[in-house]
Amino acid sequence: MSLLFHFFSSFFFFLYLSVIVRASALTTAIAPNERVCFYADVDKAGEKIGFYYAVQSGGSFDIDFDIKDPNQKVLLDGERERQGDYVLTANTVGEYAFCFENDISTLTDKLIDFDIMVESEPRRQPPAKPGQISEQTSSLEESVFRLNGLLMNIKRLQKHHHTQENRGFSIVKSTQNRLFWYTLLECVGVISMAVLQVYILQTFFTKTGRRYKV
Repeated sequence: MSLLFHFFSSFFFFLYLSVIVRASALTTAIAPNERVCFYADVDKAGEKIGFYYAVQSGGSFDIDFDIKDPNQKVLLDGERERQGDYVLTANTVGEYAFCFENDISTLTDKLIDFDIMVESEPRRQPPAKPGQISEQTSSLEESVFRLNGLLMNIKRLQKHHHTQENRGFSIVKSTQNRLFWYTLLECVGVISMAVLQVYILQTFFTKTGRRYKV
């Protein structure tokens, strides 16, 4: 009976952890000279904001970004950054803005994957009666926290490999397009030279000279 109680208490605690995390994983394309902003609400001061982004394709895989609090104060910004993974503490309740700006490139769109996560840090309340929560329950909660941390690390590693794969594919595609146009231009040049040589030879042999009547 005691083991069953510990199991269900740990299970519901894990569900509680999954509920208190509010995350948005999105992919967006940003046109040249375009500024795009996304927003996340913070319900109470002290919540943690996780922000991850990575440029998947376009140009040199770089972008400008900034994060502003509800008072329009810039908390974090960067120029020509390829990717980033940050954790901020929200000291003000309200709407936080996460903006990307593609003013570096004049022709190329930028494809960006990003994550905005608002997370409360749960604190276990002290038991109303001594001995109400056993040491076994406490160890289970610590195991859940460690498991959550390991899962977050695995998620970041997956994002990193996904970004590297997309960038490699973008480079291969760009190289393929360049080779195609280079080959096409080379073929046009060879054909033009052949036509020009035929024209010169034909003109040389069919050129009429002066005729004299005897």
